[in-house]
Amino acid sequence: MLTLNIAQNVVDSAEIYAKYAQKSVSQLVEEYLVSISSKNVNTNKPLGPITTQLAGIITLEKNINHKELLADTLMEKYL
Repeated sequence: MLTLNIAQNVVDSAEIYAKYAQKSVSQLVEEYLVSISSKNVNTNKPLGPITTQLAGIITLEKNINHKELLADTLMEKYL
């Protein structure tokens, strides 16, 4: 069992997405944690040619959280 403190607006968005995906928020969190766990990381896999070309083409300001920016963009796209 795990207890998380998450901002209410994030919880609300997650519940909407979970309903759309026909899953529970707990299932989504578990699947995410499994996907990022070290046992699933393949550090020997080379980057694809498109990823290699695009790497480093933008620079974010230091105060911008790129993970939060990605999460916000994905929520806008799918909700």
